[in-house]
Amino acid sequence: MLAASTPYSGVRSVATPRTIVALMLREMVTTYGRSPGGYIWAIVEPVAAISLLSFVFSIAFRSPPLGDNFPLFYASAYLPFMLFLDINNKLATAIKFSRPLLAYPSVTMVDVLLARFILNALTHLMVFLAVVPGIIIVFGLRPNIEILVVANALGMAAILALGFGTLNCYLFTAFPVYERLWQIVTRPLVIVSGIFFLFESIPGFYQDILWYNPMFHITGEMRNGIYANYDANYVDPVFVYGIGLISMAFGLLILKSRYREVVND
Repeated sequence: MLAASTPYSGVRSVATPRTIVALMLREMVTTYGRSPGGYIWAIVEPVAAISLLSFVFSIAFRSPPLGDNFPLFYASAYLPFMLFLDINNKLATAIKFSRPLLAYPSVTMVDVLLARFILNALTHLMVFLAVVPGIIIVFGLRPNIEILVVANALGMAAILALGFGTLNCYLFTAFPVYERLWQIVTRPLVIVSGIFFLFESIPGFYQDILWYNPMFHITGEMRNGIYANYDANYVDPVFVYGIGLISMAFGLLILKSRYREVVND
């Protein structure tokens, strides 16, 4: 039991850079330092997935729905999708990962969440900066990339992950069965998030439904930034940022009110 903690100490206290950096270093060692290759696997895994997708679909189709390079088409959607999914899952399990450290007054819930968010966001940014330029160089492509649009797509994915991850941090801890339900419900996201096809290729009725999937806005914005001839006019960044920020605020409020309950569980 962490009797020394107050009900609000995990969220009310201001996060400190020194504590956040220490938590990031701890996670780097525990997550990447124990496996051979370490950070190399963070790049190898998406490259392998993109290569497999490119190989399979190149057999069935002569060209991707956009452009003429399969790896770039799938990387433009798969990488931000994995950024969202991985950061969300890491934040959702933050209490389980760092519960012993929350007994110390100098470590707050905000520290734990920010440390996991910053580290994993930087990791996925590193992967993106390695994989996409790598594809461009290997295949000799000359895309007219709009840096600000690409950055906006990554920002949308990161904020959405921060929001859902913060909310799920409480839900995963308070309701263990919810974690299993979340994994089941989110599996179809890989199919309905625009990784394999474009929003414009969907019949109108389904467009009206899938528009409410924020991941479609993220993949559309990313392709809007990579492909000069693609205009994703259906993308609404305010919608995505709004969902992320509202989810984060709601998650922090619940963690604040139920802090002792979830930490001492």
